[in-house]
Amino acid sequence: MGTVDPHNRLNELSAQEWLRFTKTWFVHNPPRRKEKEILHPAKFPEDLIEQFITFFTKPGAVVVDPFAGTGSTLVAAYNTRRNGIGIELQKKYADIARERLQKLDGQFQLSNDGCEENRKQLVLEGNSAEVEKFWRQYGLPMADLVVTSPPYGLMLHKKGLISKDREEKGLDTAYSYDKEDLGNAEDYDQFLQKLVDIFITLKPFLKEDSYLVVILQNYMDKGEYKPLAWDFASRMMKHYTLRGEKIWCQDNKTLFPYGYKYSFVPNVHHHYCLIFRKDSEKV
Repeated sequence: MGTVDPHNRLNELSAQEWLRFTKTWFVHNPPRRKEKEILHPAKFPEDLIEQFITFFTKPGAVVVDPFAGTGSTLVAAYNTRRNGIGIELQKKYADIARERLQKLDGQFQLSNDGCEENRKQLVLEGNSAEVEKFWRQYGLPMADLVVTSPPYGLMLHKKGLISKDREEKGLDTAYSYDKEDLGNAEDYDQFLQKLVDIFITLKPFLKEDSYLVVILQNYMDKGEYKPLAWDFASRMMKHYTLRGEKIWCQDNKTLFPYGYKYSFVPNVHHHYCLIFRKDSEKV
């Protein structure tokens, strides 16, 4: 690790570490998931999240994940000496997140003093669309960073080889069948609008110039390629400044013979890590 510039306002990385992070693509193959983590159909890896947290914040910062799932962002926040706030709609996943965090730290009360020694993780069970209620009810601090991987549109309800394999193993193939779940939106446009609305609602509780990292994936649906990440970015740019993207590639996933002998159908093995910033000029 190189020398950290005392004038670095964003993080505690050296110049070399900063430069390496700005590369717009990377290969990351997640480690094998533990038993309870496998239950969730779309968990993302803690060590990947830690890279974003350490670049966009300093120790003691407050990191928010409005789609907490089994708590990956909160575990990453703990590991990097940050405070974390996670909102999860489904009780079964919120319970797994709490159990995972309990092994790291027996307390769930968020530290307001910003001291890295008192870093705490808070799991809130409920709907992220009601984020204002959580902040008022618990008196939560302003956030320094948002890192999250929302539902990838309606793609988890698609029937295919992956969902069939999970179904045969008795694992969840969708987040839930709750009508409040974004993954159960009536159509693609409704899903996009509801997703963007959550980040609009969250905006007043983010510090000025704070960053958001939203991980999404484009996908094929009934013969039509859905540019989910691009459509989401286009809508979000009305409210936040798009600062760029990092493309997360996986090179160890199974290749399936989609469209073999008749049509090109991609095996999508990359995700878009879209990076936004809250700027004063965006209303």
